Amino acid sequence: MIGDMIAKARKEKRMTKTELARLTDINIGHLTHIEKGERNPSHKALKNICKALDIPYQQLMYTYDKDINEEQEKYDVVSHISYNRLLAVDSVSGFIDCPSNVPSSAIALKVNDDSMEPTFEKGSYVFVEFNTPLNSKEYGLFSLNGDILIRKFASKQGKVSLKADNKENYKDITVKDSDDFYIIGKILSK
Repeated sequence: MIGDMIAKARKEKRMTKTELARLTDINIGHLTHIEKGERNPSHKALKNICKALDIPYQQLMYTYDKDINEEQEKYDVVSHISYNRLLAVDSVSGFIDCPSNVPSSAIALKVNDDSMEPTFEKGSYVFVEFNTPLNSKEYGLFSLNGDILIRKFASKQGKVSLKADNKENYKDITVKDSDDFYIIGKILSK
């Protein structure tokens, strides 16, 4: 997945592979293998690539060991993972222990509504792994038209839906092509 993200960023920056190879001092053949997902860049190479593309290193680092499966290809997961945007946090309440069963968590997030009850109760914490592609029926943290949501992810024939567990008070959301939609991360545990 990291190669797909590098290729996406390079193309959006209107940079050729030749230019990126020159700026990073990475052989163009090696860069091609990286973008095709046949090789992972070293951390040093990734930092150089990010510097040349003028994008944050950490956002791509989250995608380092992730692979894309067929379902994720159908909904074009790469176009829904942000490489240059950060989650803005308005308030920090301190630290909580990271359970040993979710070592790849990047953040513990307090659930602020009852949309996912009974699975995730309002006021409880969920643990999020950033920039992780999702499969249907997995829980995720999403940005949809500027709103941050925790929902169950669903993908069918390349179309994406975000489902609330509290069906009585919340409707499912079908993501449209015109929506500003990003997968922030996967909910690993509560």
